[in-house]
Amino acid sequence: MASNRKSLLNPMMKQRARLADTPMRQLFEEDKNRFKTFTASAGDILLDYSKNRIDQKAMDLLIDIARKAGVEERRKAMWAGQHINVSEDRAVMHMALRYQGDKPVKVDGKDVMPDVRAVLAAMKAFSGRIRDGSIKGSTGEAFTDVVNIGIGGSDLGPAMVTLALAPYTRPDLRLHYVSNVDGAHIHDTLKGLDPRRTMFIVASKTFTTDETMTNAASARAWIANALGDAAVPHHFAALSTNLRACADFGIKSDRIFGFWDWVGGRYSVWSAIGLPVAIAVGFDNFAAFLRGAYEMDQHFLKTRLDRNLPVIMGMLGVWYRNAWGFPSYAVLPYDQRLSRFAAYLQQQDMESNGKSVTLEGKPLDYESGPIIWGEPGTNGQHAFYQLIHQGTTVIPADFLIAANPHENMAPHHDKLVANVLAQSEALMLGKTKEEVVAELTAQGLDKARIKELTPHKVFPGNRPSNTLMYPKLTPEILGALVALYEHKVFVQGVIWNVDSYDQWGVELGKQLAKALLPKVQGTAPAKGNDASTIGLLRHFHSLRGQ
Repeated sequence: MASNRKSLLNPMMKQRARLADTPMRQLFEEDKNRFKTFTASAGDILLDYSKNRIDQKAMDLLIDIARKAGVEERRKAMWAGQHINVSEDRAVMHMALRYQGDKPVKVDGKDVMPDVRAVLAAMKAFSGRIRDGSIKGSTGEAFTDVVNIGIGGSDLGPAMVTLALAPYTRPDLRLHYVSNVDGAHIHDTLKGLDPRRTMFIVASKTFTTDETMTNAASARAWIANALGDAAVPHHFAALSTNLRACADFGIKSDRIFGFWDWVGGRYSVWSAIGLPVAIAVGFDNFAAFLRGAYEMDQHFLKTRLDRNLPVIMGMLGVWYRNAWGFPSYAVLPYDQRLSRFAAYLQQQDMESNGKSVTLEGKPLDYESGPIIWGEPGTNGQHAFYQLIHQGTTVIPADFLIAANPHENMAPHHDKLVANVLAQSEALMLGKTKEEVVAELTAQGLDKARIKELTPHKVFPGNRPSNTLMYPKLTPEILGALVALYEHKVFVQGVIWNVDSYDQWGVELGKQLAKALLPKVQGTAPAKGNDASTIGLLRHFHSLRGQ
């Protein structure tokens, strides 16, 4: 299948060769309708993909590849509950978590919607009681701080969404997120909190995740030391399916919220894992977040491929990864509250499509997922944009911008919009040698200085980007954006013929860490590992004075 997929991708090379010497500025000059041709919408989200190294012939080929690779069939199979996660033999049904329709959604013959709606109802009740103060701590005081303890999808999703929806939060109810097993993370989080007013949510499906349970044990000890062991049940809830382990920890059965094995961790913010979001912004806003994702699901499921935002973005990513050989992709939201968006997408994309074998277990003979990275503008402009503009490696980018801010603080947002539009234009246009010479001549520089400076001031341009523009970063829009990128990852996984829904690559390090822990603690001899690891262990113990 890998070689068959490669033959499907090969025609892109001919299109690349045809367009290689045609800069985008020329494409814009030759086609005054280019913006209209290469924009598409899903609800209130506009995608401008006109600043890409494509013309209609290249886009037609990309859409044809998507069709021949079976994107439509695979999309139908996912929504039908088929086990498209082949290595774990599981369905992939995160869309069911935000489904707004009234039809059954079946997995292995069972309609999952009654269970989904029951968990959502429990989340609504619990989050509402935390917010109105009717659920109190062991001393009878309402909670002012909620600490979510999780890692990976149990942290990145809700942490990103809570920050993004900060305008919908309350100053008297603060959410905190602890993920790293580094003790500094939980220490620095707890040092400013009052245990009488602090609730913990432990997010671990199995209730065995090492980092999460280590932090949970420290949180439990913090409560027990301050308020007594009997206080623990009043200060903890769990997002888990391991009822016995939760009970042994001291968590009440009515404070345990479950989810299902057809929900992958990096796709779980729509599930009980979103409970801290519901507490932070209120369940109505969490429901709006789900509704926005549902609307994007409907767009993805029903819109023809050449007008389908996830398909267009996915295929452009394939175009740059496989035809042009660009190894990384930047996501650049011009919104400070989306400062964790790129980190969230790193897991969503790189854990999904960072694979080197096909669905059939055969080695890939073409490139798969890119490196995803980014930071909010305008900060990035004063950091890494230098490399994006003039570096030796081309880095395609997505820009995200809302037309309307939540704050009434003129002229901040106008300047933000001016910057995002300027950056995408500058990446596309660049600055030619002739333009640099003319500019320096107008400044009155002599010929020698002009000759010296010109190479440094030339911008190659022709660097591709998409722009996503929407009215305002509301819960609905955020839900739609997250779902858009989920489906983009799905499309690319289909094209590369990989299992986008397993993550075996995270397991080996966990296994080795478990075996190394006794050697780190000095209860087992430092032997049996490679020379480097043994040397580092010995040096570690010498630094500790052991």
